[in-house]
Amino acid sequence: MPPLSEPAPPADVHALGADATRALELSAWQEAAPPGSVIGRVSRVDRGRFLALTPVGSVTVSTSGVSPVCVGDWCGLQGSGGPDSYELAHLMPRRTALVRQSSGARTEVQALAANVDVVIIVVPLDRPISRRQIERFLALAWDSGAQPVLVLSKADLVDDEVGVGATAVVHSVSGDCRVFTLSVRTGLGMDHVLSLCARGSTLALLGTSGSGKSSLVNALMGSDVVQTGDVRDTDAKGKHTTTWRELLVVPTGGILIDTPGLRELGMWIAEEGIEAVFTDITDLEELCRFNDCAHESEPNCAVREAIATGTLHAERLASYRKLLAESAYAAQQNDHRLARENQKVGRQRAAEGRRRARP
Repeated sequence: MPPLSEPAPPADVHALGADATRALELSAWQEAAPPGSVIGRVSRVDRGRFLALTPVGSVTVSTSGVSPVCVGDWCGLQGSGGPDSYELAHLMPRRTALVRQSSGARTEVQALAANVDVVIIVVPLDRPISRRQIERFLALAWDSGAQPVLVLSKADLVDDEVGVGATAVVHSVSGDCRVFTLSVRTGLGMDHVLSLCARGSTLALLGTSGSGKSSLVNALMGSDVVQTGDVRDTDAKGKHTTTWRELLVVPTGGILIDTPGLRELGMWIAEEGIEAVFTDITDLEELCRFNDCAHESEPNCAVREAIATGTLHAERLASYRKLLAESAYAAQQNDHRLARENQKVGRQRAAEGRRRARP
């Protein structure tokens, strides 16, 4: 793990993003905890340990196996006085969680960040806009329970005509989300983002590699806290300048969670999260003659009528169906995985029982 710059200890849990309700929960745990216990918020997770920011400074907590925490978690820690002598005593319930299917062949859940209020989806204007990619990010954000905001970055790298066209594309899939146009170099739109970084709020950044997330982090922090990289001219893909998730305290008082650029975004999202992205379709579904209308050949299908009149694009419906199918498949595979794990545990217990039964 790269060295973490030691931040100044926060004065209280409010400085780590706790609102009044969360502060009361944390205070209740603190009062019942043994002497030497502290409240912490997970700032970075690495194999075998995680870092937590506390009112007494940054501490390291050792873990075994897969860490039970993710960046943004609130936890109670017990220690014997030294900065590296703490252990996890209690994990506070998560209000929100950004969760995706882990990359690769295995179907497993991967928590990206917890207890997030606002998810900023960074969409670069210096490359072709992908509606499908934005829909996936929005579904992930809505499903987390947080409020998504779309930020169109690198506005200084495109002319007005390109910017207007790209903005129109984004608005065609953004729904009720706020959309800001941003240039870190000129300062355009920075006031909108800074207004979100108020004390007691936690923001998470999502976007592909090379989208400008690292530059935005540095601008919000007022210093170069993360490395920025160039984008390849051949395919407009950026390098992973951020390779781990990290929680930062913004000078304006808010909390910022930076995440690595996501090139593969597996769906692990409930239908509610996907439906929140496609309200144009779900609103039409209520007008269909049949409640279980598949929008194929059923009579009086409001969705197909909208496609026929041009008020709804057929590719929009195709994308909606695809995301629902991916989500259903991931859920099914997870059920199979859990069943296999339960069978394995059952065999181990049976073998242990037979061993103990031997004379």
